[in-house]
Amino acid sequence: MNISTKNKFNNPFISLKHKNFRYYWIGMCISVIGTWMQNIAQPWLAYTLTNSPFLLSLIGIVQYTPMLIFSLFAGVIVDKFPKKKILILTQSASLIITLILAILVWTGKVHYWHILILSTVLGIVNTIDMPSRQSIIVELVGKEDLMNGIALNSMAFNLARIVGPSIAGLVMGYVGIAACFFINAASFGAVLISLFFIKIEPSKVVETKNKKNTKLIGEIKDGLKYIYHKPVLLYTILIMAVVGTFVPNFNVLVPVFAKEVLKQGETGFGILMSFMGLGSFIGAMFIAMLSKNGPKKVFIYVVPLIVGGFLMLTGYTSIFLVTGIFLALTGFFFIAFTSSANSTLQLNSSNEYRGRVMSVYTLVFAGSTPVGNFYAGVITQHFNARIGFAACGIIVIVLIIPLLVYRMLKTR
Repeated sequence: MNISTKNKFNNPFISLKHKNFRYYWIGMCISVIGTWMQNIAQPWLAYTLTNSPFLLSLIGIVQYTPMLIFSLFAGVIVDKFPKKKILILTQSASLIITLILAILVWTGKVHYWHILILSTVLGIVNTIDMPSRQSIIVELVGKEDLMNGIALNSMAFNLARIVGPSIAGLVMGYVGIAACFFINAASFGAVLISLFFIKIEPSKVVETKNKKNTKLIGEIKDGLKYIYHKPVLLYTILIMAVVGTFVPNFNVLVPVFAKEVLKQGETGFGILMSFMGLGSFIGAMFIAMLSKNGPKKVFIYVVPLIVGGFLMLTGYTSIFLVTGIFLALTGFFFIAFTSSANSTLQLNSSNEYRGRVMSVYTLVFAGSTPVGNFYAGVITQHFNARIGFAACGIIVIVLIIPLLVYRMLKTR
């Protein structure tokens, strides 16, 4: 490897030199495998109970609506309290909620409305959990290794997306759906154990420096003004809003596409999701290797258009392997974009605003899911899964092109 190549790429695991991050990352690696097992089992269970793409999409809607409503309030909380303590509370609550669902499924007493209610409660917990998990990374690795730490988090999440669905498909087929929920409940314990080993110095706990806005609404407005007056934050958030709304609707589209178009069962569905996880993992590894030189603009402004194109292509495949390959490519570019956007937001945010900036990130990335799930669910219900994929890809391209044109005109 020549000198120029060495300067371009770095050790993709460099953030693991930080002991606190090692503990956190290992715990998350275990936990997200359980999370992905539930992500596969829950939509399959809901679709089996209802046989309705719209009711399936409603699960995603109720789970992410709390983020749509409360994310901005959560950002103020994250900026005011130690993130480690917040995560201990949210991870404990997630364990209890998942365990309740596991018991209901195991005893054969689960009904569709149980999934709706528990998904809503889990959504409330995740509204605080997600921005806390995003913004604690800088306290574990520092700004120098922040982008690498974010990429490693994505790698763990997407390695689990490869392993989790495959295991879930086999477990559902041979043991039963309930086992997936029990495994996920147990996996939250790994995060809790890792958090107890993490020691964050008091000086590294971010305090809000702006004492003028002591009221909750005032602090939310202050955070939004901060984003609005920094173009790099504003345009990244706007593009993320489009991508976060209309791309990650796979929990609605893939189960229906697998069953109705490809004529696959639980195992085939799990394998398709693993293809996407493989592509996402490779994308996260690629970004981790490039992290030395910071996020690239091309990943923010151009890659979303590529993602939209692959969504459209996926909808018009009929061969299982080809569908898997297109899902893998979609995953690669999707993670390349989200990791770069996350790093761009955190690196360009001051400490006292980082929690609020990441709460807006959570709002447009995860909080917009109800809108996207509703969009994908209604189109798939009235037409088919092919049209559902195509419609999501088309709207991403149609909405992002004007943003890019406006951005170029403003910078002239």
